[in-house]
Amino acid sequence: MDGPALLEMRHVTKRFPGTVALRGVHLEAHRGEVLALVGENGAGKSTLMKILSGAYPCTSYEGEILLDGVPLRFHSPRDAEHAGIEMIYQEMRLHLDLTIAENICLGRWPRRCWGLVDWPAVTRSAGSLLADIGLPVSPSTIVRNLSVSQQQLVAIAKALSRTPRILVLDEPTSALTEREAEHLHQRIVQMRDRGLCCIYISHKMQDVLRIADRITVLRDGQTISSYPRDQVEPGRVIEDIVGRKVEQMFPKVRVEIGDEVLRAENFTVRHPYTSHKNIIEDVSIDVRRGEILGLAGLVGAGRSELVNAIFTGSAASGAVYVDGRHVPIDSPSDAIAAGIALVTEDRARNGYVGWLDVAANVTLASLDKISFLTRIDSRKERAVAASCIRMLDIKAAGLDAALFSLSGGNQQKVVLAKWLNTSPKVLILDEPTRGIDIGAKVRIYELMGELARQGIAIVMISSELPELLALCDRFIVLANGRVVDRFGKSEASEHRIMHAATGMVPASTGLERAAPP
Repeated sequence: MDGPALLEMRHVTKRFPGTVALRGVHLEAHRGEVLALVGENGAGKSTLMKILSGAYPCTSYEGEILLDGVPLRFHSPRDAEHAGIEMIYQEMRLHLDLTIAENICLGRWPRRCWGLVDWPAVTRSAGSLLADIGLPVSPSTIVRNLSVSQQQLVAIAKALSRTPRILVLDEPTSALTEREAEHLHQRIVQMRDRGLCCIYISHKMQDVLRIADRITVLRDGQTISSYPRDQVEPGRVIEDIVGRKVEQMFPKVRVEIGDEVLRAENFTVRHPYTSHKNIIEDVSIDVRRGEILGLAGLVGAGRSELVNAIFTGSAASGAVYVDGRHVPIDSPSDAIAAGIALVTEDRARNGYVGWLDVAANVTLASLDKISFLTRIDSRKERAVAASCIRMLDIKAAGLDAALFSLSGGNQQKVVLAKWLNTSPKVLILDEPTRGIDIGAKVRIYELMGELARQGIAIVMISSELPELLALCDRFIVLANGRVVDRFGKSEASEHRIMHAATGMVPASTGLERAAPP
């Protein structure tokens, strides 16, 4: 952009024991600009932003930070805040059992005489900020009662209350729907137009291309390239990120689709907290050998609840058939024995055990293959894990590395390896690429094609419509716990999926019209 940079980070080098995380990185950002910072997990983005936010003090790295041309040295996050730099982390740091107003003013209470908190001023200040970012809720609302997207906007309001000059957003749409992400993007653009500098970190190229005025790419701790909006070529940016030529972002393999492998009939799932209410109501799905079935719908439509009920046997009613044979499923072990595997949406909560090492996690679901009676054969365990690391290109310090030490993309590959070791007939993938970098996404897409070619039936849930449309052979759309549309690849479009997901199903489908969510 024209004019001097508001922010410059020059020749930044950061070392950790045994590794160099950043090597002479240069970054600049301007007033009234959205700068997208992109790169694979481990490229150095978070490290660079922790330096900018003061989380890593100035004594721990080499290089300099300049704001309006003036060198600054941050010893703590408070120093960065005083300079006008605010960071909103992917894991939002809100107090869920306090009100919105209390969260926004926490630590900076407006005072009355004798040091008492001026609560009307707290409410007025929070209400003004909520109106400014377009969040139509009361400042007295408990944060726990908000949706994830609303909590994200509260975090932004809290940051804006300090009148920052630079706002850093780390993966702000990772847990949002398309509609929620679009709303957030509109607010970011409004802030940019008022002169705020936004640094936007994301693995979602669609978001980056939609909102960024400029894109800076980091790879292996170095600045690789920086492009203004009018010079951005998506293919070139992806090549810069992964360090190699990517022929296709969504490599779809042509596979001959075979006989039916899985059929789930008439599934009904009760609401866990509300009596006399069902999350899923009389839903049936089927998937064939070599087929990738896309389960589409908005968050809350019941997609995850359906596949979890199939896998755990927690449905109030419904029957599962594998290869045409009825299979009673009362627990995950029954599903595994029947050849069904589920990569869950929240890998950190129920996909892996973080304090266990890579080898143990890879074999968690297939202990019968590496054990005799109650004893695990550690040689077999390590051999299986080593084979998976090679096959999926998992980057880890070694088989003994704890899962917590791996990047998000490599954690997801370990979860996939765990289920592939069970030799599944059906692989259910719930948001398999959420929060992981582009290189890891492409590898997972390639793996899905390889598995389909081997005859494995795949059920895929994704909130990213471009990947769903590119990879799937057939689609089922859910809304309010019911199937509202079914169609093949030749009939598929973003418009048709969103039309159905929002409850506006064309009469020609012959399916029941869902009430608007």
